[in-house]
Amino acid sequence: MEAPTLPPLQRKARLIMEGRAVVAAKTKRLIGRDLRGCIAVLDHENLDAAAAEALAASGVMAVVNASPTMTGAYPAKGPLILFRKKIPILEIGRADFARFQDGGFVQIFTDALRAADNVVSYRTFDLARWLKLYRAAQSNADRLLLTFIDNTLDYARREKSFVLERLQLPPLATRLAGRHAIVVARGSGCAADLRAVASYIARFRPVRIGVDGGADVLLAAGHRPDLIVGDMDSVSDRALRCGAELIVHAYPDGRAPGLARVRGLGLQAHVVPSFGTSEDVALLVAHEARAERIVALGVRRHMVDFLEKGRGGMGSTLLIRMKLGGKLIDADGIRFLCGGSDDAGDGS
Repeated sequence: MEAPTLPPLQRKARLIMEGRAVVAAKTKRLIGRDLRGCIAVLDHENLDAAAAEALAASGVMAVVNASPTMTGAYPAKGPLILFRKKIPILEIGRADFARFQDGGFVQIFTDALRAADNVVSYRTFDLARWLKLYRAAQSNADRLLLTFIDNTLDYARREKSFVLERLQLPPLATRLAGRHAIVVARGSGCAADLRAVASYIARFRPVRIGVDGGADVLLAAGHRPDLIVGDMDSVSDRALRCGAELIVHAYPDGRAPGLARVRGLGLQAHVVPSFGTSEDVALLVAHEARAERIVALGVRRHMVDFLEKGRGGMGSTLLIRMKLGGKLIDADGIRFLCGGSDDAGDGS
């Protein structure tokens, strides 16, 4: 389709790039799509590393963000991933997000954006600004960690009964007893880490469990998930239809918004009400189903992981790791031990 001819801006400006807009209030809606030649228009405060990796992999030419890409509240590395891929980040006002239409043509000039008949001003979020905010967040790390620890202990007190009691498993068709299980979430570096454990998968043939978008990571690597666990908000229709057994993570009171999506695709799913994250539930499912060994990949393990997902503590996750003990092995980062590189270094 030919690009429309747009009237020039009122002031002299140089055209930098142009393309179709892909507009998403939730960045997870863009995961797994081929966006080459497109400009992503987001409303994503504190762009996390996993989202940035997905955007870089999609092939977008630029990112336009209607929220602060980084606030400096914690040392986030998402923007650095885009900088290393030479993908510019442009910040616009929150009210200007509505001026962009999905599929509409966008032009980026040196002093403004053009979308249909709208002229939108922007500010470039560059490496120097990221480094300033990153170092400021690092200097505040002790206070941040103290608050995170307090929140974690508070969550742990509230959620300990959930961890101590046995998870009520639905009747699963997938057999886990006596087998290895690999639990894959879409965390930073998960695709590269999955490639690094290819020989383990070939040797032990573990039960493959995808946590929401982790199912798409498995499929992209040539592994069909046996189980998909999650609230079903960031997994593709393709993954849900791949033949895996589905478990919808519901709220403790039984509400399961993700079930409607599953049924809308003509599929069936088990429902497991539970506290904690979907990653927690996936690990507990494998444990309660008597898996011999559980390998976790791409799951949240430290403070920044949780802060990037809007959680001020990790009570249930800490307790579950204590419960699983030596049965649980973290595979994240194994590629670095095998000579890989850290694509999310701090740049300092």
